[in-house]
Amino acid sequence: LQKSLNETFGADKYSKARKEVLTHMFSRPMQMALYFCTGVLEDETLFHHYALNVPFYTHFTSPIRRYADIIVHRLLSASLGVSSPIKMEKEAIQRQAHHCNDRKMASKRVQELSADLFFAVFVRVRA
Repeated sequence: LQKSLNETFGADKYSKARKEVLTHMFSRPMQMALYFCTGVLEDETLFHHYALNVPFYTHFTSPIRRYADIIVHRLLSASLGVSSPIKMEKEAIQRQAHHCNDRKMASKRVQELSADLFFAVFVRVRA
């Protein structure tokens, strides 16, 4: 897909703008990653990462960024025997994961609406 897009952009003065618009349009429909507690899910196919084609996958960033990443770090550390086990029931972890997913979706929606608003203002000012 990336190779096809690069060939489509062209080399004229609008190629950079085309690249940004098309890349955004193609990446927007991709499914967002969701946090979940593996202990409450019986279907292991939900752990699969489609694009990487791996059966088990977890993702996290620096634990100073988001609460969800702190939880993932703690759970991975406990599962590897590096730290003591987490003293949370799996249902409580799932509730935290659901809350993190909800906030992430709300944040993404606000970001999209903000971009739409500023674009509308830009068009109105230029018209």
